[in-house]
Amino acid sequence: MNPNDVTMRPITGREELDLFCRLSYALNGEFPEDLARARRRPEWMWVALRGDRLLARAAWWTRPGNDTPHLLDVLDVDDGLPAHERVEVGERLLRTAAAAVLPDGAPRPEYTRFVPPGWRDDPATARPVRDRMTILERAGARLFVERLRLEWRPGTAVPGPSGRLAFRPVQDSGELLTLMAAVLEGTLDAHSREDLTRMSPREAAAAQYEEELARYPSPREWWRIATLPDGEPVGFVIPAHNTYNPVIAYIAVLPGHRGRGHVDDILAEGTRVLAAQDVPRIRASTDLGNVPMAAAFRRAGYVDFEREINMTWD
Repeated sequence: MNPNDVTMRPITGREELDLFCRLSYALNGEFPEDLARARRRPEWMWVALRGDRLLARAAWWTRPGNDTPHLLDVLDVDDGLPAHERVEVGERLLRTAAAAVLPDGAPRPEYTRFVPPGWRDDPATARPVRDRMTILERAGARLFVERLRLEWRPGTAVPGPSGRLAFRPVQDSGELLTLMAAVLEGTLDAHSREDLTRMSPREAAAAQYEEELARYPSPREWWRIATLPDGEPVGFVIPAHNTYNPVIAYIAVLPGHRGRGHVDDILAEGTRVLAAQDVPRIRASTDLGNVPMAAAFRRAGYVDFEREINMTWD
């Protein structure tokens, strides 16, 4: 590939979304609203062009109100290019865009990509996924975790209360933070485990609460504490809307109450809360290696509809 015949630049604005979307991906339909709500910025959406042909693209996403990118969630190349050129142009674009977009010395945002559940088994899906992972690896990233994305659909039966547990709203953020810190003991979640290498359980809980849960636009009245009949907490569930979908944002059982099937009752309650809102779907995710949680979602009628690849920089 002749580097002199490739132009790399950010898009000029919404008027170039059609250009940016010439490469297909599941998130394409979200870009207009993301721009309108300041989750994306044109200067964070880069393209590599040869004439008017789109060879590659990269884009970052953030939460509203943030001034810096939070995730690298778009990295695509023209899959019709020769193999060496796909990787070369993708790596060049990523390095060029990152140098312009990311603050000097700041940690690099995590990379995330949605892929089909059986992506390894189908050459037609495996090659594009591996191309993008190779680009990231050549730019210094490594695979961090693969996650299951699950979905409950209307018409799926929701079990009624078993009577073993009672449910009540969260009293205040302090109560929830105490429970969030407690459930980190023995966690199988890769992101939580990594957080605990850098901060205390209380600090990790506070960071997740402030950066994620507190930002949801849905009512906090949906959040539920699960208790024994005598009022002792055994876990909690956070049904929410993350501005894209209704989600089970967080579900957990306290260490002393694990292994007794309580997760099924807690998940059923969270599902009932959202199903009562007449939602078109409920989404959730868990690490591929978190076998007990994945099994609980499947028992509740959630189906695997996608995987998520997370890659990070050391």
